[in-house]
Amino acid sequence: MKRILLAIACLLATALPALAETPLKIGLVAPFSGPFADYGKQMDAGIKAYMHQHGDTVAGRKVEVIVRDTTGPSPEIAKRLAQELVVRDQVDFLAGFGLTPEALAVADIATQAKKPMIVMNAASSVVTTKSPYIARFSMALPQVVAPLASWAAKNGIRRVFTLVSDYAPGIDSEAAFKKALTEAGGEVVDSIRVPLRSPEFAPFIQRIKDSQPQAVFVFVPAGEQGIAFMKGFQERGLGAAGIKVIATGDITDDHVLDVMGDVASGMITSFHYSAAHDSPENKAFLQAYEEVAGGGGRANFMAVAAYDGMNAIYQVASKLNGKIDGDKAMEILKGMKFTSPRGPIAIDPDTRDIVQTVYIRRVENIGGHYFNVEFDHVPDVRDPGK
Repeated sequence: MKRILLAIACLLATALPALAETPLKIGLVAPFSGPFADYGKQMDAGIKAYMHQHGDTVAGRKVEVIVRDTTGPSPEIAKRLAQELVVRDQVDFLAGFGLTPEALAVADIATQAKKPMIVMNAASSVVTTKSPYIARFSMALPQVVAPLASWAAKNGIRRVFTLVSDYAPGIDSEAAFKKALTEAGGEVVDSIRVPLRSPEFAPFIQRIKDSQPQAVFVFVPAGEQGIAFMKGFQERGLGAAGIKVIATGDITDDHVLDVMGDVASGMITSFHYSAAHDSPENKAFLQAYEEVAGGGGRANFMAVAAYDGMNAIYQVASKLNGKIDGDKAMEILKGMKFTSPRGPIAIDPDTRDIVQTVYIRRVENIGGHYFNVEFDHVPDVRDPGK
């Protein structure tokens, strides 16, 4: 009996250092090249900002982030990369997912491998329903769209044209906006869905002008497309004709807002994060981001989602003493609450989706730079699509 106990003690003594010597591996799957390259770069910088503040070790394990480029939107590549991360690299967490098609392609892998999948952007409502191992720390588009439609109707904007990208998040946002606006007494006069890749906005913008709405509601992915739309909007005189632009915050993405310049001035958007958010948590986040990004532009909503996603991963690892079990990890993630740089957030225990404040913002020039300045908010917003 003594020999058996001694053998067990020896095994435990050797096993504990082995676990401590094994890195905590996070597979970051996102576009780092192609038209959505900034998505991956923002997420990577947000992760580095968190680790810069909190160290690169948690629960005695060194944290290793393994970056994989989907070139996006490329669901088949995302799926292959996730399989390699699980089988070959033996990651503890899957994370990232800038675009919904890529998140959907990886959901089954997370389920089969029982790997927690931390979504840092993909914003279609359906994402969290595709695997019990998904928790989302970004947003669902209907969550940020519905408050904007309600605000518009209350402020006399009742005849609206909608223009959205033709993929799941765009379709979600179109449906959510129309539902909330009509319930508030407004009307969608017409709708357009534009290609996700390289849309040509000119003919669509002319169609909007001919319809003479009070406003156009826009959802296009963050980055270059928002700049292209606003350039065409200005050149074709829609603003001069009295047509307003109201949109999700993707179009006035903090990362590109200074490039858009005065054409965006006064634009009303709804979103869950602004670099102008006034809180000590956001000031600390922006400082850390600047220190790791090295002047690579302003932090945006994807950076803050990645920062919060890393906070969640560190909390899970700490509570499990570094021994990551998929089912136990998900139980910790369900109902998790903390104060983010964007404000208070929580993970709904039933849907594993984020609950957060949605802000109504106006683009303003402050000291020669453009910011989304919050002037109204709706607390504790869930995805109305669930």
